[in-house]
Amino acid sequence: MCGIVAAASTRNVVPLLIAGLRRLEYRGYDSAGLAVLNPSLTRVRSVGRVAELERDAADVAGTTGIAHTRWATHGRPAEHNAHPHASGDIALVHNGIIENHDEIRARLTLRGYVFESETDTEVVVHLVHSLMQPTAAGATRGLFDALCAATHELRGAYALAAICEREPGVIVGTRRGAPLVLGVGEGENFLASDASALIGATQQVVYLDEGDCVQANARGYQVRDSRGHLVERPVRLSQLSAEAVELGPYQHFMQKEIFEQPGALSATLEMVANARALNPNLFGADAQPVFDRTRAVLILACGTSYNAGCVARYWIEEIAGLPCTVEIASEYRYRDSVALAGTLVVTISQSGETADTLAALEHAKAQGLQDTLTICNSPESAMIRQSSLRFLTRAGPEIGVASTKAFTTQLASLFVLALVLAKVNGRLNEADEGTLLQALRHLPAAVGKVLLVEPLVQHWASEFADKHHALFLGRGIHYPIAMEGALKLKEITYIHAEAYAAGELKHGPLALVDADMPVVAVAPNDRLLEKLKSNLQEVRARGGELYVFADEGAQIAEADGLHVIRLTDHAGLLSPILHVIPLQLLAYHTALARGTDVDKPRNLAKSVTVE
Repeated sequence: MCGIVAAASTRNVVPLLIAGLRRLEYRGYDSAGLAVLNPSLTRVRSVGRVAELERDAADVAGTTGIAHTRWATHGRPAEHNAHPHASGDIALVHNGIIENHDEIRARLTLRGYVFESETDTEVVVHLVHSLMQPTAAGATRGLFDALCAATHELRGAYALAAICEREPGVIVGTRRGAPLVLGVGEGENFLASDASALIGATQQVVYLDEGDCVQANARGYQVRDSRGHLVERPVRLSQLSAEAVELGPYQHFMQKEIFEQPGALSATLEMVANARALNPNLFGADAQPVFDRTRAVLILACGTSYNAGCVARYWIEEIAGLPCTVEIASEYRYRDSVALAGTLVVTISQSGETADTLAALEHAKAQGLQDTLTICNSPESAMIRQSSLRFLTRAGPEIGVASTKAFTTQLASLFVLALVLAKVNGRLNEADEGTLLQALRHLPAAVGKVLLVEPLVQHWASEFADKHHALFLGRGIHYPIAMEGALKLKEITYIHAEAYAAGELKHGPLALVDADMPVVAVAPNDRLLEKLKSNLQEVRARGGELYVFADEGAQIAEADGLHVIRLTDHAGLLSPILHVIPLQLLAYHTALARGTDVDKPRNLAKSVTVE
């Protein structure tokens, strides 16, 4: 959940490091720091945002350096806990968790190493330093060899980058369970948590495999695999552009990403929209035999992706006729579950690096469930590489911590999965297939129409700004959409929000309802609408204030304490994708009204690469 940038060049790399950290700040923003060689080691660390680091490092220069923006895990946000950490003439940055840090700390303390922070990272830099010391026979290791040797002692998920005064011009790095890419430039080379950090410096990137160690200088690089063998990894051309990670005319990235959803859906559905019929090969060359033997679906995900999975359960069971279970990844991996033959394991992640979901995937495979499919927004992510099938959401970079376009593109991808499974199972005739494909083609335009309600939602947001709690209600397939709406509100406004299946109101939550508790309802014009109307009457009878997002034709009239915004005609099975849009807008505009940090909410970060 932290961001790493490193560079070896013939020019001053400090501006490159700062620019890279700015693009990675969504990964963590509790503190930031950098270290450069020029020729001695100079280190600067600041609590807070990258802007503070840029100010403090204004007079620093060097041709080789590492930098880091932190999301705190071990140790509070403070300068002594900020990266890079140092041991003698070595500086090191780290993303992830070292699970056996206490054991290594105790051993190194006995050898005389003094620890100045509460972090697990300081253990690693002292370990690397100890491995570079002369042996009894007088042999010594260089920085690259020492880092590679250290990985054999570390347990956990991590990405590391380091520099050393004794080896000017050299950067080294490694990854296991956390992302790290190599950027290949002209007369300079880079390491970064994400290719977006390297925009403007290079478009050529090498995606390191699990366990790879890399050494680079201005002239070239070499990569060793987890067994220590020199290997060649393909150089790929990054498709990221500066425009994709810049705000443009928008006030915040979250706002930009909400309004990018029609385009993101078009890109995700391009192959489907241009096809006359659905084909299992949309999910990979080996998808047909996997889907032929699929008798059940298990979805593993966290956070927003889990909510997408909960929507998909309705589609997969209703359209494909297959039983579907959705598990929170961090719970599934520690539960003694029963693996059933014929189960397709589906993992969902924006980054493809979510630690809990990766571990859950490994747990499922260890139980014998080898048919795996990942739905993800990152083509070279660990989750994609560890699954036999894949579907890329093509949402483009999502910088705002609160996910928006990643969620709707996940839903669209899961809907396609439900249709393909239905077709394989003989539950989708040609006429229905054509009708549903046409609905998918129309989806981006329908989302564009829903976005036009923004001014109405903005007015509602002003009434939410002074509230401390909110309830979100939905029924059936729209209950997970209510869950997503509550999650968005709590993430960026800090208003306590909870979602309930509307029928559960009378089983407890109704006790919370009063004039100060706004109740948001998702009210599509579907077969459960009349049931939902009864639940809304229960709220009104207790003096609750209702805010209802309804379809045209839902016949819910405004009244005292009952506010209604109408979206579009009912979109049938695709209705959840349309109904989440105004909930995103409500959270965004309420956060604006409350003055919170929309893109970087407190205590959160984007890519959750720690357990």
